[in-house]
Amino acid sequence: MIAAGTCGQAAFAAALLDPARPCPPGLVAWNGSDPTARLAVYRNNVVASLIDALADTFEVAQQLVGEAFFRAMAAVFVRQNPPRSRILAHYGQGFPEFIEQFDPARPVPYLADVARLELARVRAYHAADALPVASAVVGLALADAERIGELRLACHPSVTAFGSRYAVVSLWAAHQGEGDLERVDPGRAEAAIVLRQGLDVLVLRSPPGAAEFVAAIGRGACLADAASAAMKASDAFDLSATLALLMRHGAITSMQLARRDLS
Repeated sequence: MIAAGTCGQAAFAAALLDPARPCPPGLVAWNGSDPTARLAVYRNNVVASLIDALADTFEVAQQLVGEAFFRAMAAVFVRQNPPRSRILAHYGQGFPEFIEQFDPARPVPYLADVARLELARVRAYHAADALPVASAVVGLALADAERIGELRLACHPSVTAFGSRYAVVSLWAAHQGEGDLERVDPGRAEAAIVLRQGLDVLVLRSPPGAAEFVAAIGRGACLADAASAAMKASDAFDLSATLALLMRHGAITSMQLARRDLS
């Protein structure tokens, strides 16, 4: 099938994802067959391929609602959100937000946040490499008690942290065979830290306040301001334990003071 005559790429792309649109004028098939029928086959194949890509990324989300519901929901998303990249592994960036607004999914209120966690895993897997800060550098930086609050940390490009009103980490882990799904209370709030260590993508259950600390660091906050944000989220926040957790997983890639780079 080729586009010809009055059929441009924009018209073809619009018709490809919208079954309500007629076959664009000027479209011809290479073998002279009916272009409307050929477009229908091509349209089905494209939509099915994009749904399959979403199912690969959001595997647990699909398990939570069942394959039939997931594919029907994904089909609506696909038709409203064509790919912006040729790399299908990057497709679905807006899917969690779509789920939040998708009325039939409201009986599963934690579905969107589980999808966010799964999307964070994909991003972590494809994130750039970066070397962690050496322990000696960390020790030197933290030894400066007068200026420790001015430190600005940078996390590994793979790191994502977010909090949820739901037990997203436990739900995800149970679907990996880690824990009993029947014992998970979906309504218990949890926070996640997702990162890549070597070639392994890890999903960590965040200690109190740690996810807020990491998120603040990602926004460029200094150590003092990031710790303050974490303390507002939880008075049980432990700065030393959080830094140790991040260091243990190679998640800190630079530490800077004003006009002095300690990386």
